[in-house]
Amino acid sequence: MGGLDKALLPLNGRPMIEWVIDRFRPQVDSLILNCNSHEAALAALGYPIIIDVIAGYPGPLAGLHAGITCANTELLACVPCDVPLLPSDMVVRLHQALTTTKADIAVARTSSGLQPTFLLCRCTLGPSIEDFLAGGRRVFWHWLTRQRYVEVAFADEAAFSNINTPQDMERIAFSLTACRT
Repeated sequence: MGGLDKALLPLNGRPMIEWVIDRFRPQVDSLILNCNSHEAALAALGYPIIIDVIAGYPGPLAGLHAGITCANTELLACVPCDVPLLPSDMVVRLHQALTTTKADIAVARTSSGLQPTFLLCRCTLGPSIEDFLAGGRRVFWHWLTRQRYVEVAFADEAAFSNINTPQDMERIAFSLTACRT
């Protein structure tokens, strides 16, 4: 997306992150935003901002680690900033799966596969992430598959669509407009 911060890109007249917050905030007790740039612009949204604790921006896994590090709860839900069609029942479904198993992570799965950045996890996983990243590894799902996790099936593939191209932006903008009419 041209090197711009996706969270702040305009989508139907609002920053993309606002659409995600609208879907995610009702599902959680509190909300924090992880970012490594544009902190002031994101802080204007009124939520606490955290930055990665692990240096060198090793990717989304470092964001999960930052959330776990600052959380004062047993569980942490995580979603990317570019998924404005996020399921409105995602967290409750992940929570149900997590609490009825011995898993440490409940993760979304669609017909196209595992959606590793859509998860609910126990906040005891910080050391596991640190060890994984310290070994030079970065791929989120490689870390995930080394943990005790349970998959939760979601039928609506579009709800997990993220925005990586102008075409994605156009398609999702149309979907958001259709949802409001």
